[in-house]
Amino acid sequence: MTLPTSFKAWRRTTGDLPRTIEQTTEHLPSELSPGEVIIKIHAVSLNFRDIGMLDGRYPVQVKEHGIAASDCAAEVVAVGSGVKGFQVGDRVSPTFILTELTGKEKDGFPKSLGDDQGVLAEYAVFDEKVLVKLPTHLSWEEGSTLACAGVTAWNCLNRLRDVDPEDTTVLLQGTGGVSMFCLLICIAAGIKTIITSSSDAKIEEIKKLSPLVQGINYKTHPNQAEGAKKLTDGKGVDFVLNNVGPVSLPADIDSLRAKHGTISMIGFLDQSKPTWDPLAMLQLMFKAAKLQGIRVGSKVDFQELNQFLEEKQVKLDTLIDRTFQFDDAKAAFEHLKSGKHVGKIVIKV
Repeated sequence: MTLPTSFKAWRRTTGDLPRTIEQTTEHLPSELSPGEVIIKIHAVSLNFRDIGMLDGRYPVQVKEHGIAASDCAAEVVAVGSGVKGFQVGDRVSPTFILTELTGKEKDGFPKSLGDDQGVLAEYAVFDEKVLVKLPTHLSWEEGSTLACAGVTAWNCLNRLRDVDPEDTTVLLQGTGGVSMFCLLICIAAGIKTIITSSSDAKIEEIKKLSPLVQGINYKTHPNQAEGAKKLTDGKGVDFVLNNVGPVSLPADIDSLRAKHGTISMIGFLDQSKPTWDPLAMLQLMFKAAKLQGIRVGSKVDFQELNQFLEEKQVKLDTLIDRTFQFDDAKAAFEHLKSGKHVGKIVIKV
């Protein structure tokens, strides 16, 4: 195919907070380095961090006037002379953390998509080493949800290593992208799941996905641990996905089973300063529990997730709340900001 010399993209504006996004004209390189690949982006999905970068809530410094968003599904349209692993027509996505390929890297600050190089554009250029082939049974829109939300959910569940589906329960805070992706993984793996929401209607709709799913309305039942234990015959849960932040940690620990539970810190929705006694953390020791920070995952994790999705033929259409057109990207960001969505918001390019 003949490639254009220029293309459209959406960049973060500069100036005082809160900021927005603006459409710009970008240019493709006249020639590629040996290991580079040009991808034509077909769909982009948004994450809470994308609006956090606009209103100042995101806790990491990002590139000034950078192209927004981190997750996409794309098609290879040109390859450099030294590219071995991809060819024109392959369905791909760049891995979220460009500097974490094996998962064994220990030093250096991770370079993530969206912080520096974003994907809310018609085309992009990447080194082949950061690209991952997508499951062939997924649509472009479904494939765009994998890089951040999917890999994060996968790692929150310890990549399903040493997990007994018949004796495992997962507690998900909220109905955002990571929670809903984790829910679909759990359903495919046969794992019982409890999801929280302030809306009974949302909970009832989500419960229709599987008899394995239960819910807690945190507005009418604010005691999370009490609700979790009630739904697990007093035992508690094995995994908690903490979307809220440090404020809820004592309740998260209390929600765990007597031994060997795991809390995964993945979000910062509530930025209130914790007022709980630090000694509450001793309960992690008494329960032999684990508190882990999840910064998405590596390229290898991404590939393992894709293998699971293909083996189980997991469809992700129910994960997508709403799809916007590329020129309506601002409206997609506003919908995300409203908090009315369930799952992922996708922009079709």
